[in-house]
Amino acid sequence: MAGIPDAVKESSLSNRKVIITCAVTGAIHTPSMSPHLPLSPAEIAASAVGAAESGAAILHLHARDPSDGRPTPDPDVFRQFLPVIKEQTDAVINVTTGGGHNMTIDDRLAGPLALQPEMCSLNMGSMNFGLYPILDKKLEWRHDWEPQYLENTRGGIFRNTFSDIEAILQRLGDGCGTRFEFECYDVGHLYNLAHFVDRGLAQPPFFVQTIFGILGGIGADIENLAHMRRIADRLFGDDYQWSILAAGRHQTNFVTTGAIMGGNVRVGLEDNLYLSKGVMAESNAQQVDKIRRLLEELSLEIATPAEVRDRLDLKGVANVKF
Repeated sequence: MAGIPDAVKESSLSNRKVIITCAVTGAIHTPSMSPHLPLSPAEIAASAVGAAESGAAILHLHARDPSDGRPTPDPDVFRQFLPVIKEQTDAVINVTTGGGHNMTIDDRLAGPLALQPEMCSLNMGSMNFGLYPILDKKLEWRHDWEPQYLENTRGGIFRNTFSDIEAILQRLGDGCGTRFEFECYDVGHLYNLAHFVDRGLAQPPFFVQTIFGILGGIGADIENLAHMRRIADRLFGDDYQWSILAAGRHQTNFVTTGAIMGGNVRVGLEDNLYLSKGVMAESNAQQVDKIRRLLEELSLEIATPAEVRDRLDLKGVANVKF
């Protein structure tokens, strides 16, 4: 097996079931980019339920303003779709603390603190997060806010300072029993997480989401996938669950390769609007169906929500506030 990374050699023999996360709508894509992006509470609920029925064990969720589709941190909007999803599926509901690019930390925490879900995302460092190249596509904008929202990322910084991360770990983690999808957009973010582990502010098991292909973060090169895995193994040993997402056209090859290396996967319209080259995904379920089919053809089994709750030591759906 010359030339194959040790991580692949070792984990290719593993029978561990793969966790599929679906990121349903996000705060990156705007309404004009796809007619299939779920925006209203009813659309988000239906799309999330469909993804769960197709095999997504974790649903990563943002809220959108029902009037114009812009990202919103309003807990009342979350309450219009989270109870529906909880009633119709047993999937783990994961609420963003990343919010949108124009939100303060207090904005971003408003929903999670009110709703106290089993999981939340937690971005592990401040970074440039460039969406402005999308403006080169010359889209016909449905809403005036969209082009300015993208342009603002040219000069803005996606803030996640050490004090911000501390506050989220303490207020939401310790205070509400919520556990985290630790979003790591670069190698330094893994070391940031290790810093909080060393201080006793983050407790295993860790769900580490390594993210590739965002302008401002680590690039979508397969060598980087293996590198992030090696560093995470060195820092966290057996105390973490590794997951992979990649933006846009890199999604399928990256998550499939990561799964072969022993990782879990994330797909969804937050990360990629397409199903294949030139073909837009019409639903989140289509993307989940595709990756599930690929994983099963590789003889990999899919984890259920109950198995995810056990592996990640989650508090259980009975203990949320929605």
